[in-house]
Amino acid sequence: MRFMQVATTTGERQAKLLELPIPEPKADWVVVKVHTAPMCTEYKSYLAKESNDCLGHEAAGEVVALGYEGPVAVGQRVVVMPSNLCGRCEFCLSGNYIHCQNQTDFASYHGSNIGRATYAQYLLKPASLLVPIPETLSYDHAAMSCCGLGPSFGAMQKMQLSALDTVLITGLGPVGLGAVINAVYRGASVIAVESQPYRAKLALELGAGTVINPNQGDALEQILALTDGRGVDKALDCSGVVAAHRLCIDATRRLGTVAFIGESHADTPLRISNDMIRKGLNLFGSWHYNLAESPRLIQLIGKLGPQLDKLISHRFPLSQVQEAWELQITGNCAKVLLKPWEG
Repeated sequence: MRFMQVATTTGERQAKLLELPIPEPKADWVVVKVHTAPMCTEYKSYLAKESNDCLGHEAAGEVVALGYEGPVAVGQRVVVMPSNLCGRCEFCLSGNYIHCQNQTDFASYHGSNIGRATYAQYLLKPASLLVPIPETLSYDHAAMSCCGLGPSFGAMQKMQLSALDTVLITGLGPVGLGAVINAVYRGASVIAVESQPYRAKLALELGAGTVINPNQGDALEQILALTDGRGVDKALDCSGVVAAHRLCIDATRRLGTVAFIGESHADTPLRISNDMIRKGLNLFGSWHYNLAESPRLIQLIGKLGPQLDKLISHRFPLSQVQEAWELQITGNCAKVLLKPWEG
């Protein structure tokens, strides 16, 4: 039996690598050798008093084993999309698989959770959730089609953001910084809100016109002053913070559009009459993008090389995952990548 390394949390701010069997393919599920594993919100497990060996939901790598012949081949370079799918419901068939209500129970189907994590040297994934990577793209850049650029790309597709728009982006973590890149590429004028100095500075380097510190003065007044009292055309929250939700709603002009990307389990006050009926705002949530749009996003990534080199601020071997999490906690980083086969 062959083994692989998998990163795990073992308690509050504790981590180690496990040696687990390399998973076996089954039916339309394939084995992918992970070359790049972007880090997202898994540091929250690291901060919590819990053990977790199913970390990660983004990856790029190489197909190394098939359950049976299908849409991918051994040796193919692929991006691994997050989550799983049933592949049969209306949402899966329309490309909106992320909203599938009948997702496969990984452990029940495979007999264990081995292969579920992306913080690992190998993983299992349905072939239909693998997006081909052109030879001209690196694994690192292609992996940005998951949470680095994907959520804001999907939201901006829905809101039809263009060069005629001024867009407000709140929360400049890796997803928010990716939103700045997407907005600037579309030609929009960007007003961003962020208090963390490292990320505020990086947003300006990525093309944001203004970055407002919400702890210094009234952010709403500053946004209205920048837009001649009218408000922004569109807004995108990437923070999941209630105050940012309200800022997006209050700072967007009449008949404008607000998208919510950042996960939040808090209750945001919404005034149906003033916010939606009288002001005419269009509010929506956006988790991911339609899978049919993946070729377009991959094409876009091919044009963003220098910007992506700034978005990807750090790389760590899998063996240094604890150091990577400690860095993420400080906020002095953008998108951080794990490299399972280095170090």
